Amino acid sequence: MTQQVAPARRTASAVGEIALGVLIAVVVATVGLYAFSLVQWPAFNSSNVTRAITTLGQVTAAALFAASIYLYRIHKWPWVARLAAWIGLSGFVTVTLGMPLAATKLYLFGISVDQEFRTEYLTRLTDSASLRDMTYADIPPFYPAGWFWLGGRVGNLLGMDGWEVFKPYAIGLLAVTAVVSFVLWKALIRADWAVAVSAVTTALVVAHASPEAYSAVIVMLFAPALVLAWGALHRPAGMNVASSQSECKKGTLIPTGGRTASGGWGAVVGTGLFLGLAATFYTLYLGLAAFTVVLMALFAAVLAYREKKSWNVLVPIAIKVAAIAAISGVIAATVWLPYLIEFLRGAPSTSGTALHYLPEAGATLPFPMFEFSLMGMLCLIGTVWVAVRFSSSRRAQALGVGVVSIYLWTLLSMAATAAGTTLLSFRLEAVLIVLLGSAGVFGFLEGSHAIYQAINEPPKFRIAAVVVAAIGAMTYAQNIPQVLQTEITVAYSDTDGDGNRADMRPPSAVSYYREVDAALTEQTQRPRDETVLLTADTSFLSYYPYFGFQGLTSHYANPLAQFDQRADAIEQWTELETPDQLVDALDTSQWRAPDAFLFRRGADGYTLRLAEDVYPNDPNVRRYTVTFPQSLFEDPRFTVTDIGPFALVVRTN
Repeated sequence: MTQQVAPARRTASAVGEIALGVLIAVVVATVGLYAFSLVQWPAFNSSNVTRAITTLGQVTAAALFAASIYLYRIHKWPWVARLAAWIGLSGFVTVTLGMPLAATKLYLFGISVDQEFRTEYLTRLTDSASLRDMTYADIPPFYPAGWFWLGGRVGNLLGMDGWEVFKPYAIGLLAVTAVVSFVLWKALIRADWAVAVSAVTTALVVAHASPEAYSAVIVMLFAPALVLAWGALHRPAGMNVASSQSECKKGTLIPTGGRTASGGWGAVVGTGLFLGLAATFYTLYLGLAAFTVVLMALFAAVLAYREKKSWNVLVPIAIKVAAIAAISGVIAATVWLPYLIEFLRGAPSTSGTALHYLPEAGATLPFPMFEFSLMGMLCLIGTVWVAVRFSSSRRAQALGVGVVSIYLWTLLSMAATAAGTTLLSFRLEAVLIVLLGSAGVFGFLEGSHAIYQAINEPPKFRIAAVVVAAIGAMTYAQNIPQVLQTEITVAYSDTDGDGNRADMRPPSAVSYYREVDAALTEQTQRPRDETVLLTADTSFLSYYPYFGFQGLTSHYANPLAQFDQRADAIEQWTELETPDQLVDALDTSQWRAPDAFLFRRGADGYTLRLAEDVYPNDPNVRRYTVTFPQSLFEDPRFTVTDIGPFALVVRTN
């Protein structure tokens, strides 16, 4: 009976720690970002002041990590150790991202490139909690809404626009996730080792995944989730409580209850929750995680059959995989169900081009362990550790299967190019770095301990190992702003929703957006989310929640929107000769027609820059310009307003 209660207590304790840790992380991120906003900092790309403060904050976080590890090792004041770890992790994320961006309201990459449509989605779901497509009216969303919906609720609660809440929400959620990752690691391995691996993987995620903030959340949880999944699927008969306690002293996995392969249901639930979270945040990482779990199940089945020589041992594994799928499926339905219903009803759609992108990084296998850098060295140590310990360490097995699954996915993506598509394998490099980096931490800890014993345990060796680790960690951490320099620079050079550039240089045409918005609301006399706007300046939709008639590119467009057919229709409209013909074409459109047009003025009329998919070329998008004759809008049914470089055309009836 005690053995059955213990796992439940551990689970309850972990849930309680997560709740309290999340609260601490929110407080740290909120206080930190607010404090940064009180000072008029110079732009990061024109001064080293904010970089100096960033380094100071990172040293403070490192001191908290050291204090936490020391307290855990001497088994004193465990709550102080936890608090130090929570504050250190959330503080590290906050200062490393928040301080370099302190003088701008925009997040990494500003409103440029892919950040444009992400901000557009956040703006849409800040305006309303309803699951709506980021661009198109009257269709359910195709892109997973989880991260954006939560951010929208945060923005709505704080009374902030979507573009403005993006930065604090992204940084705050990463800070929260770092703490959650630590709690998960602490439930699986020694607490002092959990602090170390959480700190290192947090730094890796901030450096290599933070520009895509919603996927970074999944990347940060990937390694402990795989260890948890392996604990659920592979539970040999000799894996009992006593052996678990013995393994804990060596830093190996603590099973989540049960004596045999039939236990581990707490880990099953945890794995299902992780896959469900991935499904609501980032579809690609859901695919990778599910693929890895299936590989784990096959590997566990082979090991179980070799041990028992009976096919019956495969039944518990199959049941657990089904349970994981069911749990994740229920969670995924919260964002995917509306789209699936429309799709199954046979709503008109196009095949979509989301997978039509093959940069050079997707055409080669990634080998970060051979990069000449501290990150490369850590990944190399991790690679060696996984190879050496794969037969004896459950952590090495879990991380090793994860690494293998990434390489298999990459090869499958290369094979898919022959079929005219890809699996976007280039986006998995951040996950690979984090998995190998986690293994590298274990490799360094176990390797230094082995060297310590091999040279007769000299007292000063441990001090030397700690010094080397600390110097290496700080060297890497303080270089993170340099790794993100391009992303930070764009955040300062882009024009924000207030019409300002944080680097104090003249703003772009975005500075006229407020006038455009005011004219639109005055002339249409209806809420923004009831107006459809056709424009090539799609960043306007990132600041104001109007619906668009056409999206930025087909790769981020909802298949139900029929991107290519809309583009053809727009071109056909440009060939019309009279306002009557245009009005008739708009009235008979198979989609909800534009209520307004936001053009650029050209020599021959009003221009729009459109896009088409040209995969397999790289770049995979071709931009082209279409021109509407001004005569099409010289009619009482249209109102034309010149605003800066824009021509705003509103249909009045």
